[in-house]
Amino acid sequence: MLEFLSKPWPWYVAGPLIGLMVPALLLLGNKSLGISSSLRHVCAMCMPGNIKFFQYDWKKEAWNLFYVVGIGVGAFLATEYLANPDPMTLGSKTLARLSDFGLAEPSGLQPLEIFGLDQILSLKGLVFLVIGGFMVGFGTRYAGGCTSGHTIMGLSNLQWPSLVATMCFMIGGLVMTHLILPQLFNLF
Repeated sequence: MLEFLSKPWPWYVAGPLIGLMVPALLLLGNKSLGISSSLRHVCAMCMPGNIKFFQYDWKKEAWNLFYVVGIGVGAFLATEYLANPDPMTLGSKTLARLSDFGLAEPSGLQPLEIFGLDQILSLKGLVFLVIGGFMVGFGTRYAGGCTSGHTIMGLSNLQWPSLVATMCFMIGGLVMTHLILPQLFNLF
């Protein structure tokens, strides 16, 4: 049993487990899977003032806050105790593309030239982390949910708006990766 927990799970095990969260949440508590609404709950909890958007009974959705904390705790435990001991391997085309951007072969899950601690207070860090974070937050509110809410929960419920949102997420990701991101790297 411990050997099963000491290695990363293959996609055909982890994927269905994520997918099974949808019916479990629906059957056990008539709840929807999603993360982005948690920020609204935190704001409603901390700022119950005159902002109409935050005037609701956030306590009814407190389970969602435990869910988000659980994701954080699970991520920490996974990286500390269940991390893949094998080095990450990338295809030669991906490595060439990273080199074109001036990025070294990543030793972890993200390039340190963008997400390293010394980059956070630089102009590049400001653009990629702060402005990018605001854009993701705006997009989440504008789309009425995040990628997990729409793509996992909405598509499994056959919701047309979730299909449209998921297609827009994919198109936006492709445009960012292939058209905008190369231009941003040329600026720095």
